[in-house]
Amino acid sequence: MNKFDYVIVGGGLAGASAIQGIRAHDSKGSILLIGEETHLPYDRPPLSKKMWFGKTRVEEILLHDQQYYDEHGVEILLGDKATKLDPQEKIIVTASGKRYRFDKLLLATGTSPRQIDIPGSDLEGICHFRTLDDYLRMRSEAKVNKSALIVGGGFIGSELAAALNLNLEVTMLFPSATLCRRVFPEPLGMAVQRHFQERGIRVIHSDSPSSISKNGDGFRTETVSGKSIESDLLIIGVGVAPNIAIAADAGLEVGNGIVVNEYLETSHAGIYAAGDNAFFPYRALGKSMRIEHWDNALVQGRWAGANMAGAHEAFTYQPYFFSDLFEFGYEATGEVDTSLETFADWQKENHTGVIYYLRDSRVRGVMMCNVWDRLDAARELIRKGEIVTHESLRGAIR
Repeated sequence: MNKFDYVIVGGGLAGASAIQGIRAHDSKGSILLIGEETHLPYDRPPLSKKMWFGKTRVEEILLHDQQYYDEHGVEILLGDKATKLDPQEKIIVTASGKRYRFDKLLLATGTSPRQIDIPGSDLEGICHFRTLDDYLRMRSEAKVNKSALIVGGGFIGSELAAALNLNLEVTMLFPSATLCRRVFPEPLGMAVQRHFQERGIRVIHSDSPSSISKNGDGFRTETVSGKSIESDLLIIGVGVAPNIAIAADAGLEVGNGIVVNEYLETSHAGIYAAGDNAFFPYRALGKSMRIEHWDNALVQGRWAGANMAGAHEAFTYQPYFFSDLFEFGYEATGEVDTSLETFADWQKENHTGVIYYLRDSRVRGVMMCNVWDRLDAARELIRKGEIVTHESLRGAIR
């Protein structure tokens, strides 16, 4: 049985970033990275953004080429899934039966698309969009088909609708009254929704699928309200769930993710977690959270790698996230949640300005809409935690 100083489970951004963190503190320790997909680690955001618009090619989304891993002394096992962990014996087992011993382990297992439990939801051809292979398949099918139904009105559904609208007749179906209701206050959600409709996207809100059936080579989706929607392609994007089974089965503490402390270490010494699957203490907010965004995976993976190699530094970073929906783009940081009080300081209503998310008159989150390069100012407002008023926030970030 091969033994490695460091084993990284997960071939995504957090896992790949951990290599940099490890090598900053340990230039010689042996590293194994196990990835379920057959591709080298790649950047995921372009799959629903730039690649559809011809701004990025497939080869450009690889985080590193094979030479990088060779030069950094990293052995890579692709197309295999880590399925069992023995924390006491420090052994990881893969689906193909391979067994490896480790000294330090990183679980960067990411997330999997949530399923909908209705008749026909398991039909062949339905896409739960998440991976590079999903993108390649949808890109190919979009060239020869005319229509697509997207179930879901959150991040991934909105971004894919904007992308597929280039070539297809797109319908969106989601249960909330407005797009991205968890992060967009209702007036903004309505404005973005109208813009989607002006672009030719059919929006069916406040409704959900009740069954799916085949319709020739395409699909027929029935809704709770009695509508029947025919489409050549059917994409389901109703959120993701953290991949925690391997941790839970091994007896590690789990909840809304794999629970880690401020050093990104799990309940078992020497085993760490980072990225979309990690439930971590967000220092600036004074609460534990799980964050499913690119920037968090990038920095947290690197931070965990450094701590695996002995850095022992508490995770204090404040991650951000971003999206582009036609001409509307934004960057956001903190607790961006419409269940909080919101205050919008618009320069141009529902287009350019800053939205503040408040609890007990303190800034918990900030979304900057078509306002750029002001993340540090937003982070500082959250970090200070001072009592604010709407008037004091007016013009605070421009």
